[in-house]
Amino acid sequence: MSATNPSPLNWKPVPAPVPVTLRGRTVTLEPLDAARHAAALWQAVNGHDELWAWLPDGPYATEPDLLRAIEEKQSAAGAVFLAIVPAATGTPAGYASYMRMEPAQGVVEVGNILLTPGLQRTTAATEAMFLMASYVFDRLGYRRYEWKCNAKNEPSRRAALRLGFTFEGIFRQHMVIKGENRDTAWFSMLDHEWPARKRAFEAWLNPANFDEEGRQRQSLTAVAKANPKAE
Repeated sequence: MSATNPSPLNWKPVPAPVPVTLRGRTVTLEPLDAARHAAALWQAVNGHDELWAWLPDGPYATEPDLLRAIEEKQSAAGAVFLAIVPAATGTPAGYASYMRMEPAQGVVEVGNILLTPGLQRTTAATEAMFLMASYVFDRLGYRRYEWKCNAKNEPSRRAALRLGFTFEGIFRQHMVIKGENRDTAWFSMLDHEWPARKRAFEAWLNPANFDEEGRQRQSLTAVAKANPKAE
């Protein structure tokens, strides 16, 4: 077919993400619930106001304030929030959401990610992101998975690349967050790229890739180089 008359995709809309439980080796994700999760999350975030620096909400002065915020997230119509519960502790240590969901186009974003100090830079945090991606690609059949962040948020940009997202560019003056301009860095992962990304995640998460103290033998980036992107 010519460029002016491309081949049809034979695309059909997919289901929207729903509150779901996703279980891995080191972590479980479960529907965010204020009654079950707020107290533990408060203990994890109290005294760490820096955790909210790049998020659209927070920080919160009191546990009831955080409880109300989680209640709002729990009932939000435009997003699905999941609590991140490491297997090592059984205690919620963060959350993430599916947002800007477009089932008709097969596009969804992962965002509003809160990783408390005990969850940062852990196998559980990486596996949580793997489980969320697997759900939208393998179970729901999405075409495009997005990651967006403040263009100044270098840790988030590095995380997106490490997880296998592709940088697409900067949307200038995209949003106003907490009274400040936000230029937004856009990243994506596509359905035809997912099989290679999935192999890299699974190889990295294999228990054989970790020593007796839980330290990785090979980084996810190194493993991914042995599982090249499908183009």
